[in-house]
Amino acid sequence: MLIGLLTAVAASICYGTGSVLQAVGSRRSARREAAAAGVTQHGGPSLSSTAKAAMTWEFIVGTILDFIGFGLGALAARMLPLFLSQTVISANLVITAVLSVKLLGIRLTRAEWSSIAVVCSALVLLATAAGPEGSGHTPIATHWWLLAISLLLMAGGTVVVRLLGARAAILAGLLSGLGFGALGVGVRILDGIDPFDLGVLLTDPALYAILVAGIGGMYLHTVALQIGSVNGATAALVVGETVLPGMIGVWWLGDTSRPGLAWLAVTGFVLAVAGAVAVAWFGAPENPEDPAVPEPTKDQADDSGLVRTR
Repeated sequence: MLIGLLTAVAASICYGTGSVLQAVGSRRSARREAAAAGVTQHGGPSLSSTAKAAMTWEFIVGTILDFIGFGLGALAARMLPLFLSQTVISANLVITAVLSVKLLGIRLTRAEWSSIAVVCSALVLLATAAGPEGSGHTPIATHWWLLAISLLLMAGGTVVVRLLGARAAILAGLLSGLGFGALGVGVRILDGIDPFDLGVLLTDPALYAILVAGIGGMYLHTVALQIGSVNGATAALVVGETVLPGMIGVWWLGDTSRPGLAWLAVTGFVLAVAGAVAVAWFGAPENPEDPAVPEPTKDQADDSGLVRTR
């Protein structure tokens, strides 16, 4: 249990740091693309602008951290109940919020800090109440369903987000979270890992659900970072990647709490989700009039191109 918790915490740190670095790269690219009309007719980022955002050094480093976080998170999902592993990993919201103060010049309100404190407290309750993880053995039909749902969420979600444009930041964050949640479920039920069998692994639909959900989730998260508040988008992501996977883990995969502490696990889980929603609710976009963040003047920008707050 302890090793699993440390692994989940390390994944959370990687994800949180990566999110802020990706936001830095995305917004720098968005400023450059604004003059070139690198947006769709609905106000959202074009595919080319998203691709250019992914080529900045900050975004590349952030993506590397995401991959490291993915590996650690996958390991944690095999070692802990999903309601615990996914929620601990979702604490990257705290890392994101704290680092965004320094790197993005965002000022957090007292309500946001209070919400972050609620999330941290809830994680302690969850860690205290969590019992052994379930086996993860499910019929192959479940693996096919997971693949189909992942395809529907990622493909359909991408179309809807592009149609809504600049209004879709929270939706994009939520859909990316659902993708990462599906990824966590896929990791838990994946066959061919223990014992290792390459043939079984490559023929398991859950493997391709992991790829679809992971790639789609990263793309939608990138879009969310480009068009809205980094904390709001990340908070929506937290809700998507914790609630449904946690319920699936308990209902279908055999995850349990310690004897007599089910109430504490439920309380911690609800508080963690409520805290994340509160951060999204209280967090305002850094520049509500222009999601692309206009080019700063000379007295507002430093050598890195980031806008200074006063």
